[in-house]
Amino acid sequence: MLFSPRMPTKRLAALCQHLATALTAGIDVRTAWAREAEQARGPAARQHLAAISAAVNQGASVAAVVAAGGKFFPRLFREMVEVGEQSGHLAEIFAQLAEHYRGQLRLRRDFLSAIARPVLELAIALAVVGALIWVTGLIGIDILGFGLVGDRGLSIYVAGLAAAGGLLWLVIRAVSRGLVWTRPIQRAVLRLPVLGPALQTLALARLAWSMHLTMNAGMDLRKGLRLSLRNTYNARYTDCIERIDAGIAGGNSLYEVFREAGCFPHDFLDSLQAGEQSGKLVESMALLSRQYQEQARATLTTLTMVASYAVWVCVAVLIIVLIFRIFGFYLGVLNQATKW
Repeated sequence: MLFSPRMPTKRLAALCQHLATALTAGIDVRTAWAREAEQARGPAARQHLAAISAAVNQGASVAAVVAAGGKFFPRLFREMVEVGEQSGHLAEIFAQLAEHYRGQLRLRRDFLSAIARPVLELAIALAVVGALIWVTGLIGIDILGFGLVGDRGLSIYVAGLAAAGGLLWLVIRAVSRGLVWTRPIQRAVLRLPVLGPALQTLALARLAWSMHLTMNAGMDLRKGLRLSLRNTYNARYTDCIERIDAGIAGGNSLYEVFREAGCFPHDFLDSLQAGEQSGKLVESMALLSRQYQEQARATLTTLTMVASYAVWVCVAVLIIVLIFRIFGFYLGVLNQATKW
């Protein structure tokens, strides 16, 4: 599951937008999928979209074929396609999914552009260390005192950086795919003073939007809630799935089961209660979703600041260590000279 192919978010957003536009314009669903299969890029995308197009041409359900493709499409996409097909509102579903994925792309792009400079500084600092290790091989002296000298030392250093980067990439990928073993890591991160609340706001924004989408589409309430909670990709909320599902099955109100879960903020619970009492729960979730989206943009600034400071701290620590190492080497040379 960790290495199984998945459609990139950028292409998924484009796919949803193309299908929404085509279906809204009255283009036949078989023609719409055939066009997407022809324009697909990448072997995995071509294979899956061609299979969908061929199955749809034979009269198969789009939802069934998408589900048969396994994890290539996200769970939210697969289940909302099923609801859209059953309700006859597939074009509207695709339009909302396209906006959702474009929003994710905007947040990701803003975050990466904001931390580009500190990451570049860290890369330069690491490159300087590598250059010093290689130079020590030319002069035959271990200036840094790490035991890494010359070509062999540089190879070990680069291998260590590659291993650390690979491990970080695996953890991020596993968290994004909701693997069970990452839950303790997520819980630990959520306890951090600044980072934890920021990630919680982002998760609540996805939860409110997903609840609005599933309720507005007419999906079964229990199924929609399970899907919405999973879409947070946050252990704080995914751990509540069974408890909330059991409460709904027992006939309790949404406000009661979410309140008893004990992990949702007051503004979220207040919106649930007001929506249920007024009979306008879908509208309440839509309003709450927009509010959390605005908070999420502000949260992005916080996350960017935390990430930038973390990178700068790494750079500062690295520079300080190098200074002390070189200074220690210099003192060692002076001590040796005085003995002569």
